[in-house]
Amino acid sequence: MDVLYFAWVRERIGLPKEQVETEAVTVADLVAELMLREERYAAAFADITALRVALDQELAEFSAPLAGVREVAFFPPMTGG
Repeated sequence: MDVLYFAWVRERIGLPKEQVETEAVTVADLVAELMLREERYAAAFADITALRVALDQELAEFSAPLAGVREVAFFPPMTGG
């Protein structure tokens, strides 16, 4: 699946997107896998309460299942103005 990173998440990881092979069942499982990769991922996902996630461009929870998902995007909360 494609994993996309936006704003400071992208800055900490150093990539705008990557292709990930995973056995993760939920978004939280995917985050746990990513955090084990390298310190930069651990830093980016250290506080998931400061993040939002979208699955195939639909906002989702970190407990959401990944079955059938083609794209996961991580980004900080947005504010309007």
